[in-house]
Amino acid sequence: MSKTLDYLSLIIVFIGALNWGLIGLFRLDLVRLVFGDMSWLSRIIYVLVGICGLYLLTFLGRVQDET
Repeated sequence: MSKTLDYLSLIIVFIGALNWGLIGLFRLDLVRLVFGDMSWLSRIIYVLVGICGLYLLTFLGRVQDET
């Protein structure tokens, strides 16, 4: 189960990073474009990306412990 959560978090954070790259390069916020400007759904997506980013800090610690 932990490995599934790791991969899911990596995918969500990758999508978030892609969104931030688009914002920086082209001023294009895909979340806002698809789900609306700070709608409840877009806010949930932003929070989910943040939570996954924090979770991946524990993933980094686990990977360093294995080496």
